[in-house]
Amino acid sequence: MLYLIAEWMGFEGIANLVRYQTFRAGATLMTALVIGLIIGPRMISMLRVRQGKGQPIRADGPQTHQIKVGTPTMGGLMILIAVLLAMLLWMDLTNPFVWACMAVTAGFGIVGFLDDYDKVTKNSHKGVSGRVRLLMEFGVAGVASWLIVSQINTDLYVPFFSDRVIPLGPFYYIFAATVMVGFGNAVNLTDGLDGLATMPVIIASGTFAIIAYLVGRADYSAYLGIPHVPGAGEMAIFCAAIMGAGLAFLWFNAPPAAVFMGDTGSLALGGALGAIAVATHHEIVLLIVGGLFVVEVASVIIQVFWFKRTGKRIFRMAPIHHHFEQLGWKESTVVIRFWIISIVLSLMGLATLKLR
Repeated sequence: MLYLIAEWMGFEGIANLVRYQTFRAGATLMTALVIGLIIGPRMISMLRVRQGKGQPIRADGPQTHQIKVGTPTMGGLMILIAVLLAMLLWMDLTNPFVWACMAVTAGFGIVGFLDDYDKVTKNSHKGVSGRVRLLMEFGVAGVASWLIVSQINTDLYVPFFSDRVIPLGPFYYIFAATVMVGFGNAVNLTDGLDGLATMPVIIASGTFAIIAYLVGRADYSAYLGIPHVPGAGEMAIFCAAIMGAGLAFLWFNAPPAAVFMGDTGSLALGGALGAIAVATHHEIVLLIVGGLFVVEVASVIIQVFWFKRTGKRIFRMAPIHHHFEQLGWKESTVVIRFWIISIVLSLMGLATLKLR
């Protein structure tokens, strides 16, 4: 909104600052952070009153988690409100990428909210059936893919090569939707310990803020040999909103957590990362930057597959963060070490920009 007002004013005087994406990214981060910190206490109190027993804790999970009984969930609402308000305030609302990413964030957030609501009201960790959830997620992702692909080509760019592409044609729509749904559920699976998913999402968002800014600049993208996507630089501001809202949530989610993100937040944030990767044509790089989420999903797939084939488990418990808990690692140890891994993976993802 402020961008459109500044544009109407001809970017005269102080309004000229709004012209620059770097300024708006910083302003968006601070806006989302302040909004999250302001609404956090009241939101947590409201959720605690309305939910009573809080998020159901799995009886077959690590026994150390039983002390978390009564902690409210759906804290992702705090993140969504902060992100969406900051986006509406600072982003260029004429940019189709903005609406595509807002659709994924809000749409996946609604799906996650319905799942959390079902868990809380039925006092069960099962929630909405997996098939129904996937159907709704692919519906939202399909609309977002259509909006994004209307602005970009349907080639899949391969990192480490400046001129290597895989033309997917119409199949790119399916691929783009799968990236969004896949990462939405990957972040959702990772969100099992206090702060475990939040900080890696913040780190990945910071990485893609840099990538989006470079991709949106014709001069930088030509120098680096990466695809240039006009208008994609606006995604750097979206990434900043996620970072600010994530930091605000982490303030309340730091151990011992006062609130859980729930599917409301994890699905929305994962889907948002997927949408950003598609908009910037860095889908494969997302697999590197978000490698922690990929490993979490892979651990579940491997565990289920191997158990059905042999009746035995490879990991003591899946997702893999629970495996390390069962090995005797403290929750804080698992979380911090996974954060370190996320930082290393993000640096590796940034390295692909130059290694071509």
